[in-house]
Amino acid sequence: MIKRHYAACAFAVLLSVTCFMWLAQAQTARRSKHPYSSDKPLSEPTIFAEGVISAAEYESHPAFTPDGKTLYFLKNSPSFNFWTIVVSHYRNNKWSVPEVAPFSGRYADADPFITADGSRFYFISTRPVAGKQNADLDIWMMQRTAMGWGQPANLGAPVNSAASEWYPTVSANGTLYFGSNRAGGKGANDLYRARFVNGKYAEPENLGDMINTRFNEFEPYIAPDESFLIFMSARPEGLGASDLYISYQRNGAWTKPINLGDKINSSASELSPMISPDGRYFFWTSTRGFGDAPPEKSLTYPELLQRLRSTGNGLGNIYQIDMSALHLER
Repeated sequence: MIKRHYAACAFAVLLSVTCFMWLAQAQTARRSKHPYSSDKPLSEPTIFAEGVISAAEYESHPAFTPDGKTLYFLKNSPSFNFWTIVVSHYRNNKWSVPEVAPFSGRYADADPFITADGSRFYFISTRPVAGKQNADLDIWMMQRTAMGWGQPANLGAPVNSAASEWYPTVSANGTLYFGSNRAGGKGANDLYRARFVNGKYAEPENLGDMINTRFNEFEPYIAPDESFLIFMSARPEGLGASDLYISYQRNGAWTKPINLGDKINSSASELSPMISPDGRYFFWTSTRGFGDAPPEKSLTYPELLQRLRSTGNGLGNIYQIDMSALHLER
């Protein structure tokens, strides 16, 4: 009888310890989960943080800090000819109301990118260079300091040119990928890379005929190991005004780009491809909207205004989907 009592007590203690450990692990998992993580699979395009991040204005170009708790993105003019970098923080289980980033708000600033280690912040801007007004877009960079981001510094030549540069992304070895309409390209806008050698950028290399065409290529997202490249292009065989394509690097050469398909692309414009810091999600911007299908009934004037002033109005929103939806080659 006593032995059975002790055995029951021991089992109860073991069960309590097991439950405690499970709860502790679950709490740790919840705390370590990135704020952009979804509790359910995202197999279809989903508007990200609707109403706060993606709202009724034109939002695009998301860039997370490595811990996922801070998001920089763009608020754009409807004509997409002026851009401002804004920032939101994840606090108390929700994203904060965005604010203009401390270094933005005066000049046209766009295309934020934060390196995987969180040490560098790249963006493009029309701000003055050495006190002189700058008409084209240049790539700028800030270093992380103990007080936050340092002062923006123009990358200078040979990365920047007399033409425009945009959408800087950086691989794990420091190679910088970007777009430019500089002279000598294959078309009006081409994609380039500049290797980081001995503490400075080498002369940019055009990515070649497999990537660049007589049509426009923009916005290259490079995988950390440079195994694949996702970019935006306005090719006539696309589904919309601009589509996202992927190319793989095999033995130093790029494969023929593949359209990411109608789950990612639409009859509208797709742009700003980005993969979350944990590699689980694909983010991009789309100008798809409710205009592709008529409403079920005629709208009243208040209903019309509500629709025009909401997400999905065609101005551009940030979308999210599981990486598995891209069906990447191994």
